[in-house]
Amino acid sequence: MGLPATLPIPDEVVRIAKRLEDAGHETWCVGGAIRDNLLGLPNHDFDLTTSAPPAEVQKVFKRTVPVGIEHGTVAVLDAHGKAHEVTTFRKDIHTDGRHATVEFGVSLMDDLARRDFTINAIAYHPIRHEWRDPFHGEQDLDKKLIRSVGDPNWRFQEDYLRILRALRFSARFEFRIHARTLEAAKANAQGLAQLSAERVRDEWFKGIQTAKKVSKLVGLWREVGATRIWLPETGAGTGEQGARRSWPRIRRHYSLVSSAPPRTSNGDARLGSGVRSIPSRRIPSRCGGGWRPLVRTPTIFWRCSLLAAPRSLTPSRRSARPIRR
Repeated sequence: MGLPATLPIPDEVVRIAKRLEDAGHETWCVGGAIRDNLLGLPNHDFDLTTSAPPAEVQKVFKRTVPVGIEHGTVAVLDAHGKAHEVTTFRKDIHTDGRHATVEFGVSLMDDLARRDFTINAIAYHPIRHEWRDPFHGEQDLDKKLIRSVGDPNWRFQEDYLRILRALRFSARFEFRIHARTLEAAKANAQGLAQLSAERVRDEWFKGIQTAKKVSKLVGLWREVGATRIWLPETGAGTGEQGARRSWPRIRRHYSLVSSAPPRTSNGDARLGSGVRSIPSRRIPSRCGGGWRPLVRTPTIFWRCSLLAAPRSLTPSRRSARPIRR
């Protein structure tokens, strides 16, 4: 395939990069927009990574939003009010599988080395039109391959959600997962129980919305053991053939949730018209009657959001350790 000479970077993104460069801060385009444009897919939501600390980014630009300043991310608002994420070069110095403590003041190469997959570790300079691809992500795009940056066990143990991201990318682009990466995903699948229900729910919906074949996505979740932990109601079976048997039920409840109105001002979620709001932290149980407490707290997450069974998207009691509040 080869890297093109230039990429169609939006003018507002180029202006932000130029302001930072003029202030003496190295700035590159990174993220999913780079990957998607190399694949010929439309994506103009370019993220920027820079040597400037978050406080310096806020000094350079008047209109900013500290969307994740503890992790180095500041949203810069352009003339039209659109937000563009600018993140300081960083590396992880500690992680518990869910949250990372990061260190600033590192190089672009250090920043790319902490990313999940090689296809997401490509950087492009929007002014000099230079490329940085230290982990051969372009070659993996050409091979249609999902491969971890560095040791896959380390990458997944830094954030177990990366296991589900690998499955989503595989189903979306119809890429195969590198053997060592897939083996590490299976070996570390038990760590998925440590994730919050909100993060898993969001990743699941992204997967359904973008997968070429949802049966492939469900089959991958089964293969690595994610359904055993988070979706035990999908039943037994492996691969796409087993996933196809579950898909009508998943599709029915996905349609219900995707058509539901936004949550109300007091934080309650409504699952379609005529359904009363779910009380905070408690939901009706379909097994045995009565009320059962929500395991993963917030009312923005619905027990019924994926499947009808009340344990949808909460860790299987057989698989997950008790959650301490």
